[in-house]
Amino acid sequence: MAHIEKFEYSFRGKLWKYRGKGGWFFVTIPKALAKKIRDVHYVSEEGWGRLKTSATINHTRWSTAIWYDTKIGSYIIPVKSSVRKSESLAEGSSVRIDLVFSLDKWLSNLL
Repeated sequence: MAHIEKFEYSFRGKLWKYRGKGGWFFVTIPKALAKKIRDVHYVSEEGWGRLKTSATINHTRWSTAIWYDTKIGSYIIPVKSSVRKSESLAEGSSVRIDLVFSLDKWLSNLL
């Protein structure tokens, strides 16, 4: 079985609520880290600067995607309701998020 390399990143941020329709919750990735991620993974971006990833907050892991927001010059990550509930998070909560990008997905976009 082949060993699959992974890119792993960690950061801290505050949970914020989108004020528009839907009321989604997000965390903004710090700009310096967003630049590193974009430098490495730009080729894997899908429409709207979307990058598939897996994320972990404390003991909760889920499959998700991050989106590049050109207005703020960084990626944002949505934090779904089930994650917020299981980790007792509310708007303004400070969280540590671990992101994992699999190299196999990254390489497949290069071919």
